Amino acid sequence: MSVAETVRETLSDAQAMRAKMFRVSFPFVGEFRNYSWKRFRADIIAGATLTLVSVPQAIGFALILGLPPMPVIISVVVGGFFSALFFSSHYHVFGPTTSVCLIMAATITGNANLGLHPLALAAYMAFLIGLTQFLAGLFNFGEVTKFISRSVVIAYTTAIGLILITTQGPNFMGFHVPAGERVLTVLTKVVQAVRDDDFSWWAIGIGLLTLMIFVGIRRWRESWPEALIGLAILGVAAKVFAFFVARDHIFGLTAVPFLMVQDEGALMAVIPKLEWLPSLATQWAVVPQLASTVIAIAIIGMLEATAITKSLAAKSGQHLEPNQELLGMGVGNMAAGLFGVTPGSSSFTRSAVNYQSGATSQLSSMFSSVVVLLILFLVTPVFNYIPVAALAAHLMRVGFRLINKPQIRVALRSTRSDAVVFAVTLGAALFFKLETAIYVGIGVALVLFLQKTSTPSLVEYAFNESGQLAELQHPAARSNPQISIIHVEGELYFGAADLFQEEIRRLAEDAHIRIFILRMKNARHLDASTVMAMENLHDYLRRNDRYMLISGCNLDVLNVLRRSGVLAQIGPENVFPAEVNLTMSTKRALRRATELLHTRKADVRLFYSKQQEKATDPGVAAPGAPSPEDYVI
Repeated sequence: MSVAETVRETLSDAQAMRAKMFRVSFPFVGEFRNYSWKRFRADIIAGATLTLVSVPQAIGFALILGLPPMPVIISVVVGGFFSALFFSSHYHVFGPTTSVCLIMAATITGNANLGLHPLALAAYMAFLIGLTQFLAGLFNFGEVTKFISRSVVIAYTTAIGLILITTQGPNFMGFHVPAGERVLTVLTKVVQAVRDDDFSWWAIGIGLLTLMIFVGIRRWRESWPEALIGLAILGVAAKVFAFFVARDHIFGLTAVPFLMVQDEGALMAVIPKLEWLPSLATQWAVVPQLASTVIAIAIIGMLEATAITKSLAAKSGQHLEPNQELLGMGVGNMAAGLFGVTPGSSSFTRSAVNYQSGATSQLSSMFSSVVVLLILFLVTPVFNYIPVAALAAHLMRVGFRLINKPQIRVALRSTRSDAVVFAVTLGAALFFKLETAIYVGIGVALVLFLQKTSTPSLVEYAFNESGQLAELQHPAARSNPQISIIHVEGELYFGAADLFQEEIRRLAEDAHIRIFILRMKNARHLDASTVMAMENLHDYLRRNDRYMLISGCNLDVLNVLRRSGVLAQIGPENVFPAEVNLTMSTKRALRRATELLHTRKADVRLFYSKQQEKATDPGVAAPGAPSPEDYVI
């Protein structure tokens, strides 16, 4: 290939990559072309139904964060509205999620020394996360998520469920533990509270009653929002109870014996307003300390968005633009930061509710944001009286639902590598930081994959007495050949280069082998490391007046050899590209070997990878296969 052709090919690849970058659109605008009253009514109903799920969840997430409920609810309103402007999916819903809230709770606790108010830190993080996700969408980084093992995602989700159940235990039992504490710390405090009888039976009773109400509503009317109805019932009951305690001191009480939402920070009817991140200009120095967490949450958002939107698209048949989902999440988080509220991500629960409620466009999520504001004006007093123990029971139930037993069974039983990745990721999430677990899981999965794909295994073959090509059973049966055919199969990237070279050099120690034929019909993805290994092997053989030939290579391999200059070094006359007849290139290589040996015939040995089925390659005969005349010169 000439220099001009190489430049044209490189520019073509760059142009194709650039075509997917820097593309920003507003997919919801296109929905108006075929929008109708019927679709509008469906979106309104879906948006109202979505609100019934969003408000209780937001109050629960505030409990996880250790922040007042209002900033979390405003995040639902602001983030949900602005992200929907960019989403291509009709059903994708943005807002606070369990994973993001748990990481943020730990981040707020661990960075108290930065001098930022917890809410200011959350808003600052939201803006940085959004900026990272928006840039990822612009540069087409959404494709990166497909290289993350599913076992990592399953383990991470399982850990989120277990952590949620554990960390809400103190609230369920009526005593306080700061948000963001590690699992072992929380468990230690739970055990200590039980030992010292330092818990509230009132709280435990309310928590159990909450679960009973949820189960009852679910069995009686499965389609009803049991969380909203159950929490509203308990809020009304708690308000009536507080009234009688204050007036009549029932049960001899002078105060309500359990915590309520208003004790954590009262809900109020407010209109969101821009805060413009007042601390941003003076806090750039903290970016390095937060960068790891920001990137981890951004990656988690990408994973959640990909999993959610692809799952719903498979059911609905809708065409998606993955980068638009990243852009939407980025805009939603940046808007949350500018409005001074908490970050969010893709919500599986709310997106699924949106789909099941019959949404027809992104407008359903926008309508839901408006309805949330209306609810704040109408039913705020009821939500203020919801018992904290009831919210804890609700969140613990959410945690149990995150533990997907069928998926865990698949991850543990599929392969040993999957089981190791699952166990390591789960352990890292439970005993270290959640954001660290993502990096650990991805790293372990990558290492195991590289190890699996970079371990060549060669088996020696030779002609038996009946003239068939068969595997040697023991070294004593080996002939004294002059030509060795080495069947090279698999991914020949950098991870396999050293092992590939070592195996061939080991065989080359037999001085009687004069010529090696590398049969590369099924070799793929050569890179610089493998090419240099082949170059070293060629130089080693030529110093001893021996030769390396290549047969059956495909066009991609041939182009790599040509561009790297190794083809010219080996000699074009010693390289035989693949042909329609799968054995013809090897026959030509053997004929060339005969010319180099100045003889009419030569003994032949063949080495074939154990990693592939020996009978699947039409060009390599197995025991019982037809006579190997194709290899006779």
